Amino acid sequence: MNDSLNHVEASMPVAPSARPGLSVVVPVYRGAATIGRLVDALSDLHPFGGLEIVLVNDGSPDNSAEVCRDLLATARVPLVYVEHTRNYGEHNAVMTGLREACGDFVITMDDDLQNPPEEVVKLYDHARLGNWDVVYTHYAVKQHAGWRNLGSRFANAVADRLLDKPKGLYLSSFRCMSATVVRAVARYSGPYPYVDGLIMQVTQRIDSIEVSHLPRLEGRSNYTVARLVRLWLNLATSFSLAPLRLAVWAGIAMSILGGIGAVATISEALFVHETPSGWASTMVVLLLVSGVQSMILGVLGEYVGRTFLSANGKPQGTVRSIRRNTQTIGNRA
Repeated sequence: MNDSLNHVEASMPVAPSARPGLSVVVPVYRGAATIGRLVDALSDLHPFGGLEIVLVNDGSPDNSAEVCRDLLATARVPLVYVEHTRNYGEHNAVMTGLREACGDFVITMDDDLQNPPEEVVKLYDHARLGNWDVVYTHYAVKQHAGWRNLGSRFANAVADRLLDKPKGLYLSSFRCMSATVVRAVARYSGPYPYVDGLIMQVTQRIDSIEVSHLPRLEGRSNYTVARLVRLWLNLATSFSLAPLRLAVWAGIAMSILGGIGAVATISEALFVHETPSGWASTMVVLLLVSGVQSMILGVLGEYVGRTFLSANGKPQGTVRSIRRNTQTIGNRA
């Protein structure tokens, strides 16, 4: 009962006079070694309107929870700590953080210190002074493993075709959004959120700036090939019908090829009278048709499965607790 009351009190709207100019949302997963340094560095910043930090512990298996709770007592800026009951994924954690953030602008960033905290004010001022709804970041040199960079390029190439986004825009997790966009994005309650897809459905007033990208200081990336594939599936199946249309066109193409093959086979039987055994050609046709049918069934199954889970109320994220410190937001001047 006490946890429920704390949740309600913590989630009450912040008075307009207490709204910060900027909220920074950080999903935390295996970030015990870096999150303290990130919060400390962010606390040294002085953005226009003041700053608050929202940490979302997405079921981290290390001692990130203890570190974040300790930060509530030592942080020099307003700090909100949200704890998920289990790991739901980065985009799900970001969605939870967006609902708790109350700034005029909200920046999302990772907990690994690869995005320098000093770039936060640069990103915020570009969005605020340029009156942009969303500003993404891109990097001159990206300090990720080669396979990760290749996966990111592939995902962005797919997004160019599936999402209504500016051509060539790099979709970085280090982004700044206006409160208007944040409120619209946060209304999405489905279990498979893709934040960038939601942004593209809300606004086209989008810009991008270059920032530096640093090597990872601790541990290794939390993204594996499997996680990247799941993220790509969220992009492909949650915000576009293109995979279904691709399956339709593949079926049409195979039907045409099958028709041509049938005409050729009948013609050969009628006029050549030297019909070969046909084992190889038969197997090729069977394999091609079976492959396309399996692909179509797989795409349909993915859509049906996600619809089923959504209809049955699979949660986007379950919050165990929300805690706030007692720091006040600085003056806007």
